[in-house]
Amino acid sequence: MHKRKVGRTFSRKTDQRRAFLLGLERALILENRIHTTDARAREIRPRIERLVTHAKKGTLAARRQLIGTVGGEAAKKMFEEIAKRYTERSGGYTRIIKKEPRKSDGARLAIIEFV
Repeated sequence: MHKRKVGRTFSRKTDQRRAFLLGLERALILENRIHTTDARAREIRPRIERLVTHAKKGTLAARRQLIGTVGGEAAKKMFEEIAKRYTERSGGYTRIIKKEPRKSDGARLAIIEFV
C-alpha cells in the first residue's frame, strides 16, 4: 500500500532540504524571530520545539546533541537564554503570526517567533 510521505519537500532534494531547514532553525534561534513563508514556518516549528525541549534537560548529552544539530553558537544561546525562559512551560514555545500575501508571487507570509 502506498503511504504518504511526511513533511514538505520545498522542491529540493533531501540534502538541500535539510540544509535549508537547518539554516531557518539557526536563524530563528539566533534572531528570536524571522519573516518567512507560512509553509516554511509550519515545517520548522516542531523541529524548534523539540530542540527547546532537549535544551531544557540541561545535560551534557543534550548539549552535545544540540551542538551537533545546530552548531555551537546557536546551541549556546539555546542553553543560556531560551531554555531558561521556558523552564515552567511544557510546550508551545513558538508562535506563528500570519501576514498578508507577498505581492510578487502571492505566497502566504508569516512571522515565527519565540513566545
